Amino acid sequence: MIGATNGATTSAAQQRWPLVFAGLSGALAVLIAAGTAHDLKESMAAPDLERIHTAVRYQIWHALALLGVAALNMRGPSTPLRIAAYSFALGSVLFCGGLYLLSFTGLVYFGWLTPIGGLSFMAGWLALAWHGWRFRSS
Repeated sequence: MIGATNGATTSAAQQRWPLVFAGLSGALAVLIAAGTAHDLKESMAAPDLERIHTAVRYQIWHALALLGVAALNMRGPSTPLRIAAYSFALGSVLFCGGLYLLSFTGLVYFGWLTPIGGLSFMAGWLALAWHGWRFRSS
């Protein structure tokens, strides 16, 4: 995984999950963007389409961020990279997923997921900064 810094060997599955998640997340974002741009734009309300557009944008950017974390992990795993990977993945599920669920179902109950996902995204970026700070000073 974007493993521990104690020198323990990490399994191949732990090393590759961020890359797999990034690929699947990016593919899902493209699928949803294409579906709403072509098939659903006539049947969905403008606010729903705008929420989906926001979710797709955040999902693509954070799939790329997770891809970067996976690449950095190849140079050497660290706790900040592990935190960044989990945070970006969780943020994608909660922030983007919350907006998708709200837009596709109309159930406002899903709206509470979005701010928690946003905080998770911020935690990921701060963990990435922490990794950079540690790398600079070591």
